[in-house]
Amino acid sequence: MKQTVHAACPHDCPDACAVLITVENGRATKIQGDPEHPVTRGFLCAKVAKYLDRVYSPDRVLYPMRRLASKGAGTGSGPQNAAWQRISWDEALEEITARFHQIVQEFGSEAILPYSFGGTLGTLNSGSMDRRFFHRMGASQLERTICSSAGEAGLESVLGVKLGTDPEHFRRSRYIIAWASNIHGNNVHLWPFITEARRNGAKLVVIDPYRTRTAACADWYLPINPGTDAALALGVMHVIIAENLHDPDYIARYTLGFEHLREKVKEYPPERVAQWTGIPAADIRRLAREYATIRPAAIRLNYGVQRSQSGGMATRAIVMLPCTTGSWKELGGGLQLSTSGAFGLNSQGLKRPDLMNAALGRTARVVNMVELGKALNHLSDPPIQALFVYGSNPAAVCPNHNEVIRGLQRPDLFTVVHEQFFTDTTDYADIVLPATTFFEHRDLQTAYGHYYLQISDQAIEPLGECRSNVEVFRSLAEKMGFEEECFQQTIDEMMDLALKSGNPWLDGIDRDWLQKKSWVRLNFAGARTDDASQSAKEFLPFAKGGFRTPSGRAELYSETLRAQGLDPVANFDPPEESRHGTRRQAWPLELLARKSDNFLNSSFCNVSSVAELEQPGILEIHPADAEPRRIQDGCPVRVFNHRGAVELLAKVNGAVQPGVVAARLNWARLSKNSQSINTLTSEKLSDMGNSATFYSVLVEVELSQQA
Repeated sequence: MKQTVHAACPHDCPDACAVLITVENGRATKIQGDPEHPVTRGFLCAKVAKYLDRVYSPDRVLYPMRRLASKGAGTGSGPQNAAWQRISWDEALEEITARFHQIVQEFGSEAILPYSFGGTLGTLNSGSMDRRFFHRMGASQLERTICSSAGEAGLESVLGVKLGTDPEHFRRSRYIIAWASNIHGNNVHLWPFITEARRNGAKLVVIDPYRTRTAACADWYLPINPGTDAALALGVMHVIIAENLHDPDYIARYTLGFEHLREKVKEYPPERVAQWTGIPAADIRRLAREYATIRPAAIRLNYGVQRSQSGGMATRAIVMLPCTTGSWKELGGGLQLSTSGAFGLNSQGLKRPDLMNAALGRTARVVNMVELGKALNHLSDPPIQALFVYGSNPAAVCPNHNEVIRGLQRPDLFTVVHEQFFTDTTDYADIVLPATTFFEHRDLQTAYGHYYLQISDQAIEPLGECRSNVEVFRSLAEKMGFEEECFQQTIDEMMDLALKSGNPWLDGIDRDWLQKKSWVRLNFAGARTDDASQSAKEFLPFAKGGFRTPSGRAELYSETLRAQGLDPVANFDPPEESRHGTRRQAWPLELLARKSDNFLNSSFCNVSSVAELEQPGILEIHPADAEPRRIQDGCPVRVFNHRGAVELLAKVNGAVQPGVVAARLNWARLSKNSQSINTLTSEKLSDMGNSATFYSVLVEVELSQQA
């Protein structure tokens, strides 16, 4: 028997692809992009195109496992390693709930910490039954900020909501700026729209400290010093306003605080900005003039900008640009960082934060996920005694790696990891639970790079004894004795609940309609339609205002920021760890701890057909920095700062500018000497959004003793 199942890719990517899975006799035999989906358009990225290798990998965790050896033992080995013993689900659930009851009795419920993030962005499996369970228990809350919260805070400080230019409108653009956005590498379904625009005469400009795949394809590449994007945006607005290239009518109708902005940008003439950014003043002027006069102009801004100490303010400054030029009015104009604010599902109903009152009578404390090392090693009142990890791999992705590992190695810390594979984090787990892939469960899928809502149907039965996040936490709630009705809700009932939110853009979209169509464009037109292309033509979120700020206008001046002690307009403060910061003398090189082009955060690192596309264990360095250090291409080098050191191989090239080096995230267990580039990164939080500052890092590089 052969059938085709409609599903949606839930991995942490803006494209949220519609996929077709061919199933023959119960086994998935093919995956492809849905050719009917207006954004997926029939193709998949290189990693998801190989997803069958992931689903049917011999390294999948298929059964609950209990650790027999000391934590960290068995690193690099699979489920057959002697460090692990297979147990039943009943044994696993009994051990977990017994330990939880013991910890709650001895230390209080806040001694238990959930840890999850974007391993799946499926609405139900990323945030429904799990949140209900930990809220009902009264566990510590996790502030999930490691990826995007600084950028989201910057975006919302101006617009009030996470909306942006429709990807389908980029084909209408005449001038496209990819700002810290490697579209060709990690937003590949936007690329055909940009290609179409360029065929019609559009110009592609790339602003990035690293020469990405997208930069290599650009009409004009502007390398920028890491963490200086706010200065560039303010310098561009200096020119636009000084030369009267702004849109006074749009500004007067739909913005607040332009006079404050006019005064602020006087402090950022191109000559001064050039000293920070490394971009010549003449190029800053040219960029400003072209952006303001070649219309329509669109900016694709991505989250690389916000991974610096001043990342929120940098995002805020860039988001002001289409507000000053009025490009929001035009098809093919505006800016896109995230579209996720359009979906407006019933998050409160799914997560039930009110359940905390049943356990605590108050709101539980909040622990920032970026500061996991600090939380595990230094948090008290009460100390963290149990960690439950799902949808994340903190031993790989968290900054200050050595401190995180020190915490995970604590013999008194009870750690449970729900995973598809043995990862850096499972090396320190007491119990490992087998997790489904999106082939093996059903979910509801939103997006942060387009405006289509999807149902992802289950294609195959779970392999081995794998269970979804929803089913794991439903079982744990039963074992804990939680009797609330919400723990009995089915997948379909939770989908129905999610869609009942009061969001007018969901009007007419119910589960039956989604099931029939597989994917549906949000209802911007006020009437449900089968014609997605017609619906896509007119959605301009801010053409006539419509901002969701306190004032109802685009806030170029923010009282909210002023009350927080931040600049109410925007400003540029060099990160402490930068060439203009206070620590420059000790550590002279800025490090970009990059995500790999062909992995997705820490996902896919262990899939051999994907891993062979990458170059692991390298440090990219400019010849001007390599020569005085006697470093040649291929030399072993030691990269170090006050947090630790890693051994890599030098790649002397022009991908980075002088004064900047770059290395890529990988699993420590797959790396030489079990090392992680996050050994060098800091737990310091961003200026807005309490996010990670992976790109505000100083290091020194020297020839390794192995050389």
